[in-house]
Amino acid sequence: MSTASTARTRLRITVWANPDAPPRTWELTEDPPGGTHPRPDAAISAIEAAKHPFAPVPADAMCTQIYGGPARATVEGTWRGQRVSASYDKRNGCEIARWKALRAVLDA
Repeated sequence: MSTASTARTRLRITVWANPDAPPRTWELTEDPPGGTHPRPDAAISAIEAAKHPFAPVPADAMCTQIYGGPARATVEGTWRGQRVSASYDKRNGCEIARWKALRAVLDA
């Protein structure tokens, strides 16, 4: 990884286990992986491995109607110089897949 591309990474991850739970919040930086996230190396690797990690589920996607639980999360900030603002939950199969792809980020 080059310093120029990764020095501009600063993400704020906020996770709610359920609607009544207080949020857990971490900061994630890169090069070297750090911040307050408990597993920054794994979180950076998960983002790199995910296909379009911050993109929402397309409006026309066919998703299984399976409920994965009340947890929800947001990721906001900058990833390698690009602004990021993404929301995650487990309300259907597509959203569960997005969560699983970033498990190391969201379930720290």
